[in-house]
Amino acid sequence: MLYWDYAAAAPPYEEVVQTMEQIMKLHYANPSSLHKAGMEAGRLVRRAREVCAAAIGVKPEEILFTSGATESNNLAIKGAALQYESRGRHLVTTELEHPSVYESCLQLQQRGWEITFIAPDANGIVNPAAVAAAVRKDTVLVSVMHVNNEIGTVQPLKEIGALVKSANPRTLFHVDGVQGFGKLPVELNVWKADLYSLSPHKVRGPRGAGLLYVKEGVALAPLLTGGSHEEGLRAGTENVPAIVASAKAVRMSGEGRQQLYDQLVPLRDRLLHFLSGIPEFVVNSGEEGAPHIVHFSYPGMKGEVMARKLEELGMAVSTRSACSSRLAEPSRVLLSMGRSAREALGGIRISFGDKHTFEDITALEKALIKAVQDLKIAEGGVNKS
Repeated sequence: MLYWDYAAAAPPYEEVVQTMEQIMKLHYANPSSLHKAGMEAGRLVRRAREVCAAAIGVKPEEILFTSGATESNNLAIKGAALQYESRGRHLVTTELEHPSVYESCLQLQQRGWEITFIAPDANGIVNPAAVAAAVRKDTVLVSVMHVNNEIGTVQPLKEIGALVKSANPRTLFHVDGVQGFGKLPVELNVWKADLYSLSPHKVRGPRGAGLLYVKEGVALAPLLTGGSHEEGLRAGTENVPAIVASAKAVRMSGEGRQQLYDQLVPLRDRLLHFLSGIPEFVVNSGEEGAPHIVHFSYPGMKGEVMARKLEELGMAVSTRSACSSRLAEPSRVLLSMGRSAREALGGIRISFGDKHTFEDITALEKALIKAVQDLKIAEGGVNKS
């Protein structure tokens, strides 16, 4: 089975697995405890914080550990909203966002907040001027993702950040960086980002740990209370093995970013060229997008049907974000781009990793051709009956 779902979860580095096993065996003490074992565990967490901070060019004290990017996104959005409610009750985001951002905004909307959702163009790109035009005096926060998790489009964060801060310097700017880190440069200062979410398991780290960059001077209302952990912003005993292993994955992915980019772009472009030649497919990704995601639709054919057929042929793919893949409804992202309901129901996402080769692409192409042939025959049989 060839695995083409790195955007959902990437297989961990062997070094990460070894590190996590070692920490679980040797450093099981609570890092908040005052005895020697606890203090050693605490030292490991502090070192991991330093490593993660260096990887994205910030101060260690600006790194907050969470249970994953979903929690990081929830804390960034709801924490900022609750903390700065006296400034206003308005947020701005896009129709492209991951469910952990989008639904956090919907939850606030149900509680009386006003949310402005910015639609992308037909290519999945948000107009910075449209984002800035939505910012008001009472806008507490703007949240825009770096790379879309479904179609791989890259948002113009430099332009968005500059215009947002020009429109209202007090408005916070949050970036969901989950699909961008390790593949594209992270430039928080250039983007004027106040908050940035990161998921180690997308870059071959473990599940159970996430990162949230909180710019010095920015306050958040904690969502989890009951302890002074993480400077009082996130109560709960730190997951030391996952945190330390995450730091290793973040460091390795950051250091290997350019090499991975150079490896993946030719694979992506080869597949995009192939897909554009299949009349049954509508390609939703482009060469200007992230190097590791290719998305296409088979209009009239449900994505899960195509995904199951490809799995029969030895290819593990997804239909959209893993957090939404079981929903039997059109893709919200594709609909926001103006795609038809038939196209939005028939999406397939291919996402690459460092283990993939041109031989793998060839095998995938053959499987795609076979899948189309088989599904057309099956569809014809159903129609005849």
